[in-house]
Amino acid sequence: MTGRTSRLRRVRRLVPGRATRGPEGRARRGAQPKVVALGGGHGLSASLTALRRITGDLTAVVTVADDGGSSGRLRDELGVLPPGDLRKALAALCGDDDWGQTWARVIKHRFTSEGDLHDHAVGNLLIVALWEQLGDPVQALDLVGKLLGAHGRVLPMSAVPLELQALVRGHDPAEPDALSTVRGQATVALTPGEVQSVHVVPEDPPAVPEAVAAVLDADWVVLGPGSWFSSVIPHLLVPELLEALQETKARRVLSLNLAPQPGETDGFSPQRHLEVLARHAPKLALDVVLADEAAVPDRESLTDAAKRLGAAVELAPVAAPDGSPTHDPELLAAAYDRIFRMHGRIGPWR
Repeated sequence: MTGRTSRLRRVRRLVPGRATRGPEGRARRGAQPKVVALGGGHGLSASLTALRRITGDLTAVVTVADDGGSSGRLRDELGVLPPGDLRKALAALCGDDDWGQTWARVIKHRFTSEGDLHDHAVGNLLIVALWEQLGDPVQALDLVGKLLGAHGRVLPMSAVPLELQALVRGHDPAEPDALSTVRGQATVALTPGEVQSVHVVPEDPPAVPEAVAAVLDADWVVLGPGSWFSSVIPHLLVPELLEALQETKARRVLSLNLAPQPGETDGFSPQRHLEVLARHAPKLALDVVLADEAAVPDRESLTDAAKRLGAAVELAPVAAPDGSPTHDPELLAAAYDRIFRMHGRIGPWR
């Protein structure tokens, strides 16, 4: 028995009610859906802001490969997990009342100075301080969530900080066909050339047990939107987490971006996003692919790509009305709610 298999079996024992997991089981118990959202950065924040409107049982599982800005400085200086994406997820889970919005602004606040505090976010410092005080990343994040009145839980996907590495074709414009290795999430996110694949260092990072347990006990798992190679796919590179995603009885929704991201996915069609995800996790099946109709010029090709992953395509207006490539929280919430009702094959939870 490998160490990884042993760890995953121990996590499975932590999951209650295995026989009644999944949407039908939850409906029989009369509870609201358990939803786990995976990602990082602004994409995950968009999903969480929408999902907290339709369920009170919400867990965010967040990437820990960020190496830029305030997070990168704290990671390099203190050897901690990068706190920035975790902070953004906590801010997205803050309520719309005065308490929630005040704390959301506080933890997002960045110092402006000519000294060492310049550009550090208050929330990053608060999270790292509690990590040092408590010695337990999960307990510290739970405490921050309690302070903020967060409508859900935030967990790191791995217990160790990760380095993202990408194989890029044409990184050097003078050699358009040459393959190069690009290191660091901040660099990968803006790399010139075409990203072929990504991996993480260490190659077999330990998953956070609570994150694995949340996926196994979920009704719905939502992956994306977000930076495809640096925020979405990294979850599939943590072996225990990928195995949980493959084994869970939850239904899996992939939420596509509204536009290609400069650097990472320049020129990518919606179906190309599915193809590169399948290359990194060929055994992972999906149930629903959600996309904005205006962002899908070729619905037939997207439908074919989704079918190869076992998924149906749901098109819905989810973009902000101002024309920017950002998701509207209310429209995205309505789309998720409709998917949960239709594809859960059960009646409404509310």
